[in-house]
Amino acid sequence: MGATSVTWWGHSTMWLTDSGVALLTDPVLTDRLAHLRRLTGPTPRLAHAPDAVLLSHLHADHFHLPSLRAVPGDPLLVLPRGATELIARGLGSRYANRCIELLPGEQTTVRGVTVRAVRAAHDGGRAPWSRHRAIALGFVVEGAARTWYAGDTTLFDGMTAFGPLDLALVPVGGWGPTLDPHKHLNASTGADALRLVQAAWAVPVHYGTFWPVGLSRVRKHMFHEPGDAFARHAAHKCPDTRVRVLAHGETLTIGPGA
Repeated sequence: MGATSVTWWGHSTMWLTDSGVALLTDPVLTDRLAHLRRLTGPTPRLAHAPDAVLLSHLHADHFHLPSLRAVPGDPLLVLPRGATELIARGLGSRYANRCIELLPGEQTTVRGVTVRAVRAAHDGGRAPWSRHRAIALGFVVEGAARTWYAGDTTLFDGMTAFGPLDLALVPVGGWGPTLDPHKHLNASTGADALRLVQAAWAVPVHYGTFWPVGLSRVRKHMFHEPGDAFARHAAHKCPDTRVRVLAHGETLTIGPGA
């Protein structure tokens, strides 16, 4: 297996490189997102254009149109079935023509690396007041390594079908002082998910980046602690998995030569 690397740019924005193919997940490249402010880490700086952008669902902290406009080059946009309409309305035909829509179980190939859409148990609508809807997805990327990017999800039994994995990118928190357990994984249930997918390596994501303006002192533990708490739970529930808690902008490389 060749080397595979992932750089965490905060929240669910990751730069995943496998077999020389660069994939960018759910990019939020700004320091403000509506009422949210980036409290930790540098503003993401992309060294070059990715080959594809993986968009898990329509929520604005994952499907951020200004950030998609800022992504360099003309990468493919791999997204849930029905999501191209929002791209077309928000960004125009130049972007819509690059969209590849998938349902769970469907896949596409990006320069020899397979990107397969998998189920995510999460609301896929844009917002309660929006008519834009599409199913939420996760992705399993197969090249030199087998990597699962969960998007947003809760636990479900079908997760066992994703493994065994070389790398799991697991959401363990959120962007505010509350977290609905019926919509999201937390540090403990994230470790349960990790046990189901049987990953050799894991990185916690979707925490410790954005927080509502004016609430920086409210339940600070929900901002700072999920990554380390996930590592502790994983050590107990799936001790064979190596967990790396990345700082913003930090890279994990796995495989020969790492």
